[in-house]
Amino acid sequence: MLNSVSEGSSAPAAPPVRRRLSAPDRRRQLVGIGLAKIVETPIQDLSMDDIAGEAGISRGLLFHYFPTKTDFYLACISAAGRRILRNTAPDEALSGPEQVEQATRLMVEQIERRRDFYLALVHGHGVADPRVSEVMDSVREGSTDRVVQALGTEERQRAVVRAWWAYTEDRALTWSAVPTGERPVSLSQLVAECVAALHALLSIRV
Repeated sequence: MLNSVSEGSSAPAAPPVRRRLSAPDRRRQLVGIGLAKIVETPIQDLSMDDIAGEAGISRGLLFHYFPTKTDFYLACISAAGRRILRNTAPDEALSGPEQVEQATRLMVEQIERRRDFYLALVHGHGVADPRVSEVMDSVREGSTDRVVQALGTEERQRAVVRAWWAYTEDRALTWSAVPTGERPVSLSQLVAECVAALHALLSIRV
């Protein structure tokens, strides 16, 4: 029969299910899709048609929420920055030094777990827009605030704490690039070394 499907043949793929979402929910949905793609895809290769298709909306509607591809990319990495700060927040019931140690461990673990994602966030996939670096700056500033508040550090030493976070980030990226069984130090030892470096820097008086 002409209208029947022969046995063994595959039916055509169903189109994406369109769901009516509020504007904030739609933006969150699109950013979530983008976050999953920007780790491995430079922005210049990012297909807005694919993102719209996965969300079940038109390309035009996507650009209603994000006027340009760069705006969309910035929304994605801004969400990533906020997620990093949430994931690395220490328990405020701990003592100041314990909060610093916990925040350091959480940051190292975050970088180890999502190393490629973190590198994409740091390097911005070559996007020539100052707002990209501002996102990473906000993560470092938020992390710096936590240490300054936890230890009651003098404001004049804030720059030292911020530089220390950059050092810790670099140590974590270098350490996590090595296969697990070949790393020269354990996670606990790396955290201890980073925390010791912070206290050594803060003890310097000039």
